[in-house]
Amino acid sequence: MLRLSIQFFAHKKGVGSTKNGRDSEAQRLGVKRQDGQMVVAGNILMRQRGTKIHPGTNVGRGSDDTLFALIDGKVRFEHLRGGRKKVSVYAEQ
Repeated sequence: MLRLSIQFFAHKKGVGSTKNGRDSEAQRLGVKRQDGQMVVAGNILMRQRGTKIHPGTNVGRGSDDTLFALIDGKVRFEHLRGGRKKVSVYAEQ
């Protein structure tokens, strides 16, 4: 009697796992309103970490250092002594 021996082998190699493939969401920081642009009270002017740009006239600072307009007006970026910068909002006349 004829005995037939059939063996099945894997046609794909075993696939290892990877430790890559993750990344955190972007924080979307930066200037949101440009110099000379009109804003209304409450508009976010800049999102930042730390005081890269300081709040000037009619500009508030949030707990995460976000700068926002306190009044309606025009945005102005200005330079201070010591190389610092500030952003102010001036009412239009």
